[in-house]
Amino acid sequence: MKRLFLILLLAWGAGEVLAQGTDPEMTADTAAEADSVAYPTDGTPVPVGKATPDALWDRANTAYLNGDYHAATSIYEEILSRGLSSMKLYYNLGNSCFKEGRLGEAILYYNRALRLAPGNDDIRYNLRVAESRTKDSIEEIPEFFLTGWLRTLRHAMSCTAWSIFSLVALAAALGLFLLYLLARRLSLRKAGFYGTMIAVLLCIATMWCAAGERREMLDDTQAVVMSLSTAVKSSPDKSATDLFVLHEGTRVEITNRLEGWCEITIADGKKGWLESKNIETI
Repeated sequence: MKRLFLILLLAWGAGEVLAQGTDPEMTADTAAEADSVAYPTDGTPVPVGKATPDALWDRANTAYLNGDYHAATSIYEEILSRGLSSMKLYYNLGNSCFKEGRLGEAILYYNRALRLAPGNDDIRYNLRVAESRTKDSIEEIPEFFLTGWLRTLRHAMSCTAWSIFSLVALAAALGLFLLYLLARRLSLRKAGFYGTMIAVLLCIATMWCAAGERREMLDDTQAVVMSLSTAVKSSPDKSATDLFVLHEGTRVEITNRLEGWCEITIADGKKGWLESKNIETI
């Protein structure tokens, strides 16, 4: 049993390393500081369009540290335009957008970073700070406490980390089952039997968490309002009645799509239609 405990503890530690992949010291005021490298220049810097991703990364981080947030944002976006993405890239881009006052984009990129590293406290803190600056004060519908607790547990690690944990639990279950079958001493057979039951339950629980995290990563129904303000309509028509107004940075859930329009639901349960150009999916 001691060996099983050590194996599970090591697996959890390895999963946390894969889940985080970032320096926990980074906050809204120190974005990119841990990863920045001074960009060497001889007076003739390489144009952004021809620079390598590593060079762009260093240049963007240096621009951020020098207070040139507009340049940092532009270079981070250039990296994204090349089809590259990571938790750190989304996080740093969210920070630079926040510094520029581009609140909707900051919240969008923080949410994208959080999908890749759901257990990262720095991202959650910066996201809360950004959301506190939004104009819309929407009271969320209370949810059953167990639902919230299970979501918090699932967000403790990433999909990759939970998958590794489930594989380790499965291997432990197989090993303990062999111990139950092959051991001659009754005490070892009992340990193998009960250990197998515990390992199987752990495997099922961690597989559920991994599946939930993957489902959330692929979810395209969550979106952020990108316009400074936009009216929510009663139907997908510009001449329809205005129900209420949403502002930049408010998070919505898309429930239906129809020819350039999206039916959305906000946290307090209100529904309506928005033009697709006014929101961006997470």
